[in-house]
Amino acid sequence: MAATTHTVTNQAPPLVGYDVFTSDRALAEGVERHLDPALLATAREQLSQLGRTAGSAQARDWGFLANENPPVLHTHDRYGNRLDEVAFHPSWHRLLGKAVSAGLTAAWSRPGGHLRRAAGFLVWTQVEAGHGCPVSMTHAAVPALRADPALAAEWEPRLTSLVYDEGLRPASQKAGVLFGMGMTEKQGGSDVRANTTRARALAEEGTYELTGHKWFCSAPMSDGFLVLGQAAEGLTCFLVPRVLEDGTRNAFAIQRLKDKLGNKSNASSEVEFDGTWARRVGEEGRGVRTIIDMVAATRLDCVVGSAALMRQAVAQAVHHATYREAFGGKLVDKPLMRNVLADLALESEAATTLALRLAAAYDDGSEQERAFLRIAVPAAKYWVTKRCTPLVVEALEVLGGNGYVEESGMPRLLRESPLNSIWEGSGNVQALDVLRALQREPQALNAFLQEVGLARGADHRLDGAIKALLTELADLDGIEARARRLTERMALVLQGSLLVRYAPPEVADAFCASRLGGDWGSAFGTLPHSLDLAAVVERAAPGGN
Repeated sequence: MAATTHTVTNQAPPLVGYDVFTSDRALAEGVERHLDPALLATAREQLSQLGRTAGSAQARDWGFLANENPPVLHTHDRYGNRLDEVAFHPSWHRLLGKAVSAGLTAAWSRPGGHLRRAAGFLVWTQVEAGHGCPVSMTHAAVPALRADPALAAEWEPRLTSLVYDEGLRPASQKAGVLFGMGMTEKQGGSDVRANTTRARALAEEGTYELTGHKWFCSAPMSDGFLVLGQAAEGLTCFLVPRVLEDGTRNAFAIQRLKDKLGNKSNASSEVEFDGTWARRVGEEGRGVRTIIDMVAATRLDCVVGSAALMRQAVAQAVHHATYREAFGGKLVDKPLMRNVLADLALESEAATTLALRLAAAYDDGSEQERAFLRIAVPAAKYWVTKRCTPLVVEALEVLGGNGYVEESGMPRLLRESPLNSIWEGSGNVQALDVLRALQREPQALNAFLQEVGLARGADHRLDGAIKALLTELADLDGIEARARRLTERMALVLQGSLLVRYAPPEVADAFCASRLGGDWGSAFGTLPHSLDLAAVVERAAPGGN
């Protein structure tokens, strides 16, 4: 066949060779806005370095290889002895090593740590999302362990280490450790109070023997796990090390790995406890209260992780449209395509801006900000994670058939996109948690309303949405059945308030007109034609080759 028939034209080059951090203007501006100026120069340099690595061809290959070579469970050795080990591709370890060295498990040990970590997590997740699971759980374990100062003093330095030290050994012999979590059981799902795992107290104070199972236990090769079990006084939180201090393996039988829709690089498992040694964390019967701060931190990571997937999908779509020609011109210049891209860019920027605001509230730590987080985290987790999948679908469609093939990376984004909405409590759990905060913690609603009120008077559509929200909050009739609707409105009003205050006028105008003003259709690409859509798309462009 003549070589001339295979001349490649009108194809967008791979999106590589760019800085994932600095090219994301919403992200870079958010870091500058919220971070202490004394920390800004160092943080920007570190995030830009991570961004350049994330945008490299090498890192892109790591992500592909980790997913194309999923983990393999080895339950026994050749002689029949139990191993319970999971083997990962070297690319998985490279991804984790970079994440740990970049401080993505070290938020609690440095100034401005939560904002800097959230920005880094958003950058690095765009390379490959599966390895973010142990990174997130390791980060989130710290506040739970602080319920026991002795345990925190022992484990926190290992959890916040910048060294990734793979392999199963006693934690005291490692330069850094990773943590997992085990709450879900077959019969209970989100209702963890229905857990049946039993905890029998041993002679040594604070130590127990666990018997039971966990239906979902992610990253089973981690060094330790926070799990829930039923002790004499009720549901209790426990720390389960994989390897005991004398070097023997704890009883931790991995029954199988889950065959999942996406998140292929990460091992999600079913495990059995049978005489498993554990340390109590917090008081007996206070397991949910002890582990709730870990849950809140991982919920925030669901928001950040979804924002990362959305940003990568938008970056790929805008990049493709910038290079691809159709019907006599560049796709990006076609009015209808521009509408689609601008709509996607708005959704992505709103998610990123909200995620960074929540991370900054963690760094602040004041009573007011803690109250704000109590209601804003579940509301954001509900809405942002739900917007991720339709956005990725539309972004994939921008690439057409090119986006439907695995080599584009878009199918992997699509398979990953529903996960954060399910993990750490699905939509109903989040919406009901918002109701719980509204009914039991009035200071949370006050903090939320004060936050959104900071933009009052700046946009009439936002003002109208706030007024309508207040009316809805005053009506308690059928409140549980309306929980999703109410949570959605709260998240949108919060995003609108943040964009009106912080985003360029064309972004805030488009968001308020569509999401709050009702001038929007039922699919992406239905923004009012009179808006400055070209400026919105230009702002979202990733650069690159």
